[in-house]
Amino acid sequence: MKIEHTPLKDCFVITPTIFTDERGTFYETYNQVLFEKVTGQKVNFVQDNQAASAYGVLRGLHYQVGEMAQAKLVRVLEGSILDIVVDIRKESETFGKHFSIILDDVSQQQLFVPRGFAHGFITLSPTSKFAYKCDNFYDKDSERGIIYNDATLSLDWHLPKDKFILSEKDQILPTFLEATSE
Repeated sequence: MKIEHTPLKDCFVITPTIFTDERGTFYETYNQVLFEKVTGQKVNFVQDNQAASAYGVLRGLHYQVGEMAQAKLVRVLEGSILDIVVDIRKESETFGKHFSIILDDVSQQQLFVPRGFAHGFITLSPTSKFAYKCDNFYDKDSERGIIYNDATLSLDWHLPKDKFILSEKDQILPTFLEATSE
């Protein structure tokens, strides 16, 4: 397993060592000791979530605030997605910066999203199955978001806008400036 820094402080890409033979494949998806050693982050995952999406489904940008903020370890079980994270920690040297990566069921890469980041993804393949670990439980009252097409962030979602499928909730999220002025 290889753990690499992204351009965003405390955000990491994890690439597994995949063992393949006539039976199929095997790889380790998470190793707490190695993760803590390389990242310096002590994370206790308490909840696993999974989403199935069709082509063009865009989920995000979501986050939780306060005591219910969440760090996430995200991966794709099936298909391909573009994953985008935005550092919304005002004290961070990478505040307002974003990072994107294509996660798929071939490379099996994962992205560690620390607390204080907005997170979203869009399905690039006909379907996707997306799974993630959280270090805190979901709390509706702590849930927040940033609109996917925010002009300040100018995110490239890799698909034409007419292919996007969004929930009503995700279509009316505040802008980056509105969300980070709280």
